[in-house]
Amino acid sequence: MLLDFILPLVKTEKNLSFQLFSNDAIVLLIRLAVNMTFLTILIRYLYYPKTKRKDYLFTYYLIGTITFFLCFGLKKLDIDTGMGLGLFAIFGIIRYRTDAIEIKEMTYLFLIIGISVVNSLASNQISLAEMAIINLTVIFLTYGLENLWLVKHETRKTVNYERIDLIVPEKYEEMKADLEKRTGLTLNRFEVGKIDFLSDTAQIRIFYYSDDQEFSDYSAGQS
Repeated sequence: MLLDFILPLVKTEKNLSFQLFSNDAIVLLIRLAVNMTFLTILIRYLYYPKTKRKDYLFTYYLIGTITFFLCFGLKKLDIDTGMGLGLFAIFGIIRYRTDAIEIKEMTYLFLIIGISVVNSLASNQISLAEMAIINLTVIFLTYGLENLWLVKHETRKTVNYERIDLIVPEKYEEMKADLEKRTGLTLNRFEVGKIDFLSDTAQIRIFYYSDDQEFSDYSAGQS
């Protein structure tokens, strides 16, 4: 009876042993270096110069890094890849449930998660050259859309507006002129969002081209 109780404990103790070092550690360092290089190009040199959003700079780096580590760790376990990708999609949605995120920021988030997943889950049959082609294609396509094909970057901001007497279609031009006078920006267009008649205020989304503003550096840094 005593042996029946001790033997399972001995077997469990053997299963709890850890390896101090393995060949996968070298693979991890190489893949991590590749992933961080392309994340830096995408986040720091393509996204940040256009938006000046330091909060997303912080978020993108951490999401990309933790996605890479989770994928690399899950690859060694018996977990379906689709389930892992579903988990990362949920992680990305949870962060932005209470905060409105623009479609461009969501696109960059998807690119960062996608690159991190590819760099961590690529099998041994995929060479470093093929990984580089995948990453460079994303980088060059993003650069082309940001700087070559879409020359003007349209920025959107939300402001609280109290003159709800102007929130009618026939006073569109008058309201636009008033918004331009108050913000000091040359607006491309604007949209009326939520209206609160109890406090006589409304949320207005204003759109403008950052490159056309006299104080573009100041306006691009505002949230």
